[in-house]
Formats: sequence, C-alpha cells, structure tokens
Amino acid sequence: MKVVRTALPLILVISGAVASFAGTLKCPPDSVKVGNVCIDRYEVSVWQVPPSNTALVRQIERGRATLDALTAGGAVQLGCTIPPFNLAAYPAGFPLDGNWTPEPGSSPPSPGVYALSIPGVLPSSCISWFQANQACLLSGKRLLTNQEWQGAAAGTPDPGLGDNGSTTCATNSANPVATGARSACVSNWGVSDMVGNIREWVADWGDFSAGCTDWLSTQGFSDGDASCFAGPGGLGGSGDVASSPGALIRGGRWNGGTAAGVFEVVVFETYDRADVGFRCAR
Repeated sequence: MKVVRTALPLILVISGAVASFAGTLKCPPDSVKVGNVCIDRYEVSVWQVPPSNTALVRQIERGRATLDALTAGGAVQLGCTIPPFNLAAYPAGFPLDGNWTPEPGSSPPSPGVYALSIPGVLPSSCISWFQANQACLLSGKRLLTNQEWQGAAAGTPDPGLGDNGSTTCATNSANPVATGARSACVSNWGVSDMVGNIREWVADWGDFSAGCTDWLSTQGFSDGDASCFAGPGGLGGSGDVASSPGALIRGGRWNGGTAAGVFEVVVFETYDRADVGFRCAR
C-alpha cells in the first residue's frame, strides 16, 4: 500500500510538470503557437544555402532568418522554374525521392537545402512530399500532421469566388501571391494563407482518390471545399495510379474557387506539382 500511495503523487507531479511546460512553450519568430506546437506562420519558401555559412544556417534552425539575411548570405530560392515562379531548380543532390546527397565538407551532412517561413516571397512548390519532408527535417522541423493543419487553419476566411484580389485569401486569382500578402487571410491562431495560394503537403498518407465530392453536399457546412480522399482504388498492376498510396494535401490553391478552403482534403501521388507546397512545424 505504501508503494502505491507514494507512486501516485509522483505521477501527479510529473503530469503537472508536463502541463506546466506545455503552457510555457515559446515559439521562434517564424512560427505561431497552436496548442503545444509551433506552426510556420507562412507557407514555405525553400532556399539553397552554402553549408559553410554556419551563421546563417543557425539562424534558419532557430527560426530567425530574414529575407535580407538570406540575400546577403548568398542564398538562392528554389522551386518551380516556370512562370510566374521563375525560381532556381532544386539541385541534383536533392531529388524527387528525397534521398539527398551531402554537399562536400558539410558538417553535419546536408544538401544545403532549407525550408523557411518568411513573408514577401512566392512560396516554393514543384516539390514532392519526400523533398518537403526532408527540407523540414534539415531545418530542424517537420511536416504538420493532418490534425495539426486542421487545428491551425481554424477561423481562416474562405472567400471562394469572392476573392477580392487584395486582402482576402487567394482562391480565385490569376497567379499565386507572395506569402502573407493577403492581410485578411489569417487564421484565429495567426497563421497566414491556410486557404488558397498553394496547396500544402501534410505528413499523413491515405488511399488515392479517383474522384471528389464536397463538404457542403455531404456534411452541410463550408461552401463546397473539395474532399478527394480514400477513393475506390483500381485493379492494380503497372500504371494503376488509383491503387497507389498518396499523401494528403490541404487548403486549396490560388484558382481553386469554392473547392479551396479549410476543409479541402485531397490525396495525390507524391510527385511535384506547381500548385502544391508545404509548411513545417516544431
């Protein structure tokens, strides 16, 4: 009996310590506290940074790098090479399958590719799930889970076809917009661009969907955000995309219209698309 009575208060003390820690979590400037997780404030822009610039790499890892610091440090933004992005291509040492090659002399080993959350740039896309996952890890972060993404998006306005081209979320725009440019496209937690602009990979995988429905007709809420998840699959064999697993993407895109929104859930094979980027969490 004494053992039981002694152990119980100890468990309560430990639980209290954990709860206290959770309430005092401090997030770096590039992120916002959502529950007990630090979520990137902005959609990711991917940068190639010389690993020899250890001061800049430390700034990135601490969430304190700025656009001015990146430019001054010789960093180059990576992403889609096609208009309107016109960014540098991901290096050969950072392939679609994520199996990167270290830059010579890098310590710790690194391909020199990092994921940053900064305002005022076009987000990086044309990136596979595997590359996005590695870019987050190389920056001391990780991809959001689907649950974390949904939580962080709460309260984000969903303009659909009502995109005013200036402040509301970019869901009916000719092109993607700079991160943080739409001042009203902010969640209740302070996370920007969770709806529209570019879709975002999350960590979760699911069964590839061959077709889509919408949340309005099935659940009676939202303005028709697309739901393309857990499809019927195919017959298997070579080239049967419908039977392939895929990774979830969230939020919609700049020309998604009413299909974009905080409830959009789409499964794509993990390949690179111009309208799919990501954000990270700590």
